[in-house]
Amino acid sequence: MRIGIYPGSFDPLTYGHLDIIKRSKNICDKIIVAIARNSEKSGLFSFKERLEMFEHCCREYGDYIEIVAFDGLLIDYCRERNISFIIRGLRSVSDFEYENPIAAVNHKLAPEIETIFMMSREETSLVSSRLVKEVASYHGDTSSLVPQFVSEKIQQKYSKPGK
Repeated sequence: MRIGIYPGSFDPLTYGHLDIIKRSKNICDKIIVAIARNSEKSGLFSFKERLEMFEHCCREYGDYIEIVAFDGLLIDYCRERNISFIIRGLRSVSDFEYENPIAAVNHKLAPEIETIFMMSREETSLVSSRLVKEVASYHGDTSSLVPQFVSEKIQQKYSKPGK
């Protein structure tokens, strides 16, 4: 079985993330979406809230997708779970410049695990979680950037005092 992993903070889940998951079906028999902690990013949503977003928005994928939260070195997790591919979405050259050195180190640590870069579709190439939060912070409409369920959760966050 070809198992892929799609790691990220997914804060929040966007249409771009969902597109990468959908297209990964052409490569993998199963995909694990790994919601990882990133000390460089402060989260708007908790792990539990992000899991809820994926569970709600990815029901149609059934057994193809598994959603997990994890800490630690990605390569170690891949070895424990017999994962063959790390899937990364790229929107721009700057994404590649960030991801390429990580992929190179991962290859040195575990040459048996391949990193696959998937270019974003034109319609999602400008969408980032950071941009979605920026729009939402000014009470802008995020419904074309994220699924409706996620848009409602974002609106709830930014309607609270202090946001």
